Amino acid sequence: MHPRAFPLLLAASLFLLGQHAAQADDDDMRPRGSKRWWRGELPADPWGGPCDVKTDSKRGEYKREIKCKDGIGAAWRGEWKTEFRDGPCLVKQEAKRDEFKEEIKCEGR
Repeated sequence: MHPRAFPLLLAASLFLLGQHAAQADDDDMRPRGSKRWWRGELPADPWGGPCDVKTDSKRGEYKREIKCKDGIGAAWRGEWKTEFRDGPCLVKQEAKRDEFKEEIKCEGR
């Protein structure tokens, strides 16, 4: 390789790498005017899939209920019930074949 070819090859490589990075920023699979969840503009069914998901949250309290018809699409297996503490919060979870319930209550400080 000619001694002057290396800097030219390096400059061309850096230029192409920069072009590829610029395209990656533009190509994030979302239309420019798409709505964002943090602006309070969720789609009607943000979870998608065959299960119905209901959430409810208040200050220091969170509830989630997932119901899957005949257990199809459920991310959990079996039937169980558990209760544990996560820091200042009490977490209760109950799973059945076709439904999952989670309740979190946190103590105020």
